[in-house]
Amino acid sequence: MGEAIHFFHTNGYANGFLKIHEETNQTLTNNHEECSWYEEVIDDDLKWSFALKRVLHKGISDYQEIALLDTKRFGKVLVIDGKMQSAEVDEFIYHECLIHPALICHPEAKTVFIMGGGEGSAAREALKHKSLEKVVMCDIDQEVVDFCRRYLTVNQETFCHKKLNLVINDAKAELEKRDEKFDIIVGDLADPVEGGPCYQLYTKSFYEKILKPKLNENGIFVTQAGPAGIFTHKEVFTSIYNTIKQVFKYVVSYTAHVPSFADTWGWVMASDQPFSINAEDIDKRIEARINGELLYLNGASFLSSATMNKTVTLSLLNETHIYTEESARFIHGHGVAYRR
Repeated sequence: MGEAIHFFHTNGYANGFLKIHEETNQTLTNNHEECSWYEEVIDDDLKWSFALKRVLHKGISDYQEIALLDTKRFGKVLVIDGKMQSAEVDEFIYHECLIHPALICHPEAKTVFIMGGGEGSAAREALKHKSLEKVVMCDIDQEVVDFCRRYLTVNQETFCHKKLNLVINDAKAELEKRDEKFDIIVGDLADPVEGGPCYQLYTKSFYEKILKPKLNENGIFVTQAGPAGIFTHKEVFTSIYNTIKQVFKYVVSYTAHVPSFADTWGWVMASDQPFSINAEDIDKRIEARINGELLYLNGASFLSSATMNKTVTLSLLNETHIYTEESARFIHGHGVAYRR
């Protein structure tokens, strides 16, 4: 678990860069006026920080720590266990990429099961599709769902939608006990963090024995797959891709840059039916099937996002690691809020 979100006050800096930054860029601190910042440790030698207006709310559940921050650059930011989950100004990039490719590639999806997704944004995007009759959103953490329903006003209508079936349970247990099958299953899960509540939902045995049997004949599975940048794609992205490849006949990886994540992000989509759709068909299906406008995704951008650079392509081809309960790769890091 990441460090708790908290404030600390300092008159001097152990980090020399911060001292130089204050001396040479005084306009950023309003001539020594106190300024609050959120800082996330990405690696031992790398941090990502941005200015805060205020901490809107903090909470602790049985599973994780939750905070909602109001930032100057990215608006409201949801942070769980010290790691940013989404930001108000650009979460549409992540959630459009997570939801719409699978729904567009499916002949006519009627049912969706979302693993995780407690903030409601994945369900919001899915419910834009006219063909859908039922969206099940299954999150393990009641506190996160209640927190987001109360404080993320952008999704308040989603939580009240008549087609949404909200379930508080472990997604693995929920899928196991249900007799029904789904056209689309979505993994809107936190990254596989050691000690976190969901890393087992990235394993081969889960995909093979529990998830895949709950898909209809033309069913599609899609999951977020962690950072996929030139320097970060080997953390979990290639392993998740390789694990899914052991279970499904057809697997597509794709990426997009998410500014608030300070990195390129990855998703993996899989099915036992081939994905044979071109950019023109994607645009036609978006026009015909979706209520409202998409802000990021169109046919050309999706096909482009599924083309990896040389380094990532070779890493995906050469990856041998498979997620199991005994052999997992984890993302580490935490965040902290401070005032200077």
